[in-house]
Amino acid sequence: MARAAAFFDLDKTILATSASLALTRPLLRSGLITRRDIARSAQAQIAYHLLDTSHERSERMKDALAEMVRGWSVAEFDAIVAEALTTEIEPVVYLEALDAISAHHAAGHDVVIVSASADAIVRPVMHLLGADGMIASRLESTDGRYTGVIESYNYGPAKPAAMAEMARHHGWDLAECWAYSDSITDEPLLRAVGHPVAVNADRALARIARAEGWDTVVWRRPVPLRSPARHSTLVTAGVLAAAVLALWLVRRGRRRRPPAPSSSR
Repeated sequence: MARAAAFFDLDKTILATSASLALTRPLLRSGLITRRDIARSAQAQIAYHLLDTSHERSERMKDALAEMVRGWSVAEFDAIVAEALTTEIEPVVYLEALDAISAHHAAGHDVVIVSASADAIVRPVMHLLGADGMIASRLESTDGRYTGVIESYNYGPAKPAAMAEMARHHGWDLAECWAYSDSITDEPLLRAVGHPVAVNADRALARIARAEGWDTVVWRRPVPLRSPARHSTLVTAGVLAAAVLALWLVRRGRRRRPPAPSSSR
């Protein structure tokens, strides 16, 4: 059993964009959403990120998501996500994220994807990346269609609560775990572990990372997952990163440095 885990935010941490944005074109083509839906969703997200991060605005975002998916066919949505994995998701996965996932696995850590996106989106991505688990929002469905009820909204403080529950189940010590995210909205997620890492941090998160002495990294190379060159590079990076991590654990006594696969090839 792994003694520790690495928790990765999905949007703009593993992916160079957001999963929902990557699905926009396939959903438009299918007719499940309209351009008016896109405008409403964008407005809600801008209000949340630029104005404030209050509970009220979080609830507005949740309500907008619930309203948009009400009546959707679960099977149709699953099919759209499955098709979009190849055309929309795979090309925007950061190489550095894949290297970090490989390094954690080589070190014997479990890897968990943590996202506010619906589990119907996160689960295929989890399998695509070879992660060991996920924490995502859950949408209620009846008779094969979404009801518009969100059973669990995995946003902000809900993330560390779910992480703690998962850690108890698996026997992980969160003080020995890692977390990776780009956004100030994930400050609670990062504070929940002993080894927080700010990835491509927004301004607010960058300020906190500097003040707290958190590790910060810049990931900037999205790469197709099926590229042969990427595969050979990833295998080499994983082996090297595991060796670096083992040496670091001996020297630093499991303090605050994350396993950092080399970004130079």
